Amino acid sequence: MNILLLGSGGREHALAWRIARSPRLTELFIAPGNPGMANYGRCFPEVSVQDFEAIAALVRQYKIDLVVVGPEVPLVGGIVDFLHRQPQLEQLLIVGPDAAGARLEGSKEFSKGFMERHGIPTAAYRSFDSGSYAAAIDYLRSLQPPYVLKANGLAAGKGVIISSSLEEAQRELQMLLSGRFGEASSRVVIEEYLTGIECSVFVATDGKDWRLLPVAKDYKRIGEGDTGPNTGGMGSVSPVAFADATFMQRVEERVIRPTIAGLQAEGIDYRGFIFIGLMNVGGEPYVIEYNCRMGDPETESVMLRIDSDFVDLLERMARGELGDYRLEESAKYAATVVMVAPGYPEAYPKGMRISYPHEPTFDSALFHAGTSR
Repeated sequence: MNILLLGSGGREHALAWRIARSPRLTELFIAPGNPGMANYGRCFPEVSVQDFEAIAALVRQYKIDLVVVGPEVPLVGGIVDFLHRQPQLEQLLIVGPDAAGARLEGSKEFSKGFMERHGIPTAAYRSFDSGSYAAAIDYLRSLQPPYVLKANGLAAGKGVIISSSLEEAQRELQMLLSGRFGEASSRVVIEEYLTGIECSVFVATDGKDWRLLPVAKDYKRIGEGDTGPNTGGMGSVSPVAFADATFMQRVEERVIRPTIAGLQAEGIDYRGFIFIGLMNVGGEPYVIEYNCRMGDPETESVMLRIDSDFVDLLERMARGELGDYRLEESAKYAATVVMVAPGYPEAYPKGMRISYPHEPTFDSALFHAGTSR
């Protein structure tokens, strides 16, 4: 198969690494890609994931059989809908939800309402806009600190704010509704703070059936001992010690099954990955958020633990034929450590030379994000 992978980060590099190991792959094309990904396929650095016309042109020129969409922005923007509207591309195989399915990530208000409609455990919440500011303050006063505020739309991973005091929460709410993240924060979800341990659950679905990928946990803070400011992710591990068989059975019964059934009930033909951010609260799973793609840096750990032919999985997802597919995963443990420039996530130097003493060994891999050559 000729496969086009969209994206340029560590997540997409890990996907490319796994796809390249399939005997079913004819050629891998990547847009825009990064220097590390060039080891596995042909990159098109001039093609943005938001340039839908250019992506359609690549599909036609290189006779692409399957498109795999890595990041959330093109999914929320409707890349799947766009490609399927193009002449001769109506039946193109794509891994990734259409715009309706991508609302699970693209709108916090929609996703919380979806959980509420389908009985999926999550924190109590209400949503507000600038016209209901007074009601939002009243709702904040009804909660116990800390306070959780979420921009409704995509905010480049910066849209969740946790405030320790009511005064701070009021200031943050005012800034959000005043356009801190533009249209993304024109509505704000305020929710109850849950205390527990987080983990990342990844589901591959064809819209009807689903398979559970290896569970992972990421670590966001920059400092040792989970200290310092949040980042895009400093590392991840898989499997997760507290996500044992009993807990995961509860996740399947109370979260995954009603999620897939809910999508079907609402007429959403979801063919792609669902990344469920979970909180383990006293052994009970609560959904913190949905994402319409794989996580980063969790994917880097998850891909190392998949032993099945990954292209088979991707094709079956896109065709709606997941059915009897058997996903095999390694019993080994995987850990991802992220190397960043000094000063990150605040101001940091760019263009630094990266070197490492030797090539990765047989049981490790090196993935790029934000690099150039």
